[in-house]
Order: sequence, then structure tokens, then C-alpha cells
Amino acid sequence: MIKAVFFDLDDTLVETTKLADMARRNAVENMIRHGLPVDFETAYKELMELIKEYGSNFGKHFDYLLRRLDVPYDPKIVTAGVIAYHNTKFAYLKSVKGARKVLLDLKKEGYKLAIITDGDPLKQWEKILRLELDEFFDDVFISDYLGVRKPHPKIFEKALRRMGARPEESVMVGDRLYSDIYGAKRVGMHTIWFRYGKYANRELEYIDYADFQVRVLEDVVEIVRGLNREEAEERPDTEVHAD
Repeated sequence: MIKAVFFDLDDTLVETTKLADMARRNAVENMIRHGLPVDFETAYKELMELIKEYGSNFGKHFDYLLRRLDVPYDPKIVTAGVIAYHNTKFAYLKSVKGARKVLLDLKKEGYKLAIITDGDPLKQWEKILRLELDEFFDDVFISDYLGVRKPHPKIFEKALRRMGARPEESVMVGDRLYSDIYGAKRVGMHTIWFRYGKYANRELEYIDYADFQVRVLEDVVEIVRGLNREEAEERPDTEVHAD
């Protein structure tokens, strides 16, 4: 029987891709407004290249942007970028449509719930706490705290052990076929691909690792129920009747 349901965070429970792009654009516009002597398209292109090279969790994107553009360092310009970026994040951060209802329904039905996500622990916890999602989860597993990233089997194995669930008793829900679905399936978990966001049509070479795919998050609840119904139907009757 299914005992635990694990969720990815970004673009599975929390709208991330759209928010990040909006925040970066607003940051560049505010930097130009406060003295960055470069047009928007040039600055934005350089920023995106920088993020691709250094990763989204790098702490000095705007400082390095000035260096790449050969602009003398100006704390006013950098601060303008930081302010606009964070103001946008705080103003527009929201959960994926249906996420809270899915979590509430699964919690009411007695399933253990957990998050398995890559990223910086402070940034990931900020999203969880600002949206008040923490109340739904029994545990949260974040790669940069655990020292292992998806799809490595160890992050899933660590999560399963702490949740007290075997792989066959667990479901992984995520938007990425490679890190979420391929990773979880390799350790024997049931998998639901949430076909959503920027990865909706990517990494399709891993699609065979998805037991199910959904475009609406609410469908996850019925799939989990269905897995338990199938298990109950397949299990032989072990009740002993007296003659």
C-alpha cells in the first residue's frame, strides 16, 4: 500500500520559472534606471549567460554583471538590482494551481508527505515558509544540505529511510523527467510526471520512467488512490474463517 508521497518543489508545488524570469527582468530594468549605462537586451542577455555559467544560487550575479559589461563597480546599481529582484519575488511568489488542495486531501487521507528538492536550503525554505506549506509536510529533503543532488539514488534513499517507507510504498511527483522521475524510478518508487513549466517538453528520452503523467496537479490524488485500490485487489484474502 502507498504510505508516502514525495513532491519536488520548484514548478511542482511553487511557481518558480515564471517568477524568476520576471524578477530578473525587473532587476535589470531597475539597474538601468539607477545608472547602468547599457540597454536592456544587452544587460539581460549577459545576466542569463552568467546564470547559466555560475548557477542560479550564485550570490553575486549583479556584481559579476557589471564586470562582464566592463562597467566600473557601483554599489548603488548593484543594490537597485537586488532590491527589484527580491521585491518581485516577495510580491508574486505563489503556489502552483491546485497544490494546496492536493496536499490537504492527501494529508486528510493519512499519507505521509515530504519534499525532495535541489537547491540552497535557505532559498528553498523561504519559498516553503512564505507560502505556509510547511504544515503539510512530515519532512523536507534539500540537496545542498544533504550533500547529494537528484537524480542520485542516495537522496531518495535517505528520504525513504527517514520517512520509514519502502520504495514500493512511495510515490514521487515532479516536473523533471531526469532528476525527479528517472531518479526515483531507479530506486523502485512509483513515479508521476507533472508535465508543467519549462520542462514540459524536455528530457523526453526519460519518459519511459514515468508510470503516470499529469498536466493538472489535482490528478495526483486519484492516481495515489488508484494505486492503493490496485494493491488491495491484488492482495489475497488472508482472513481465517472457522469451520
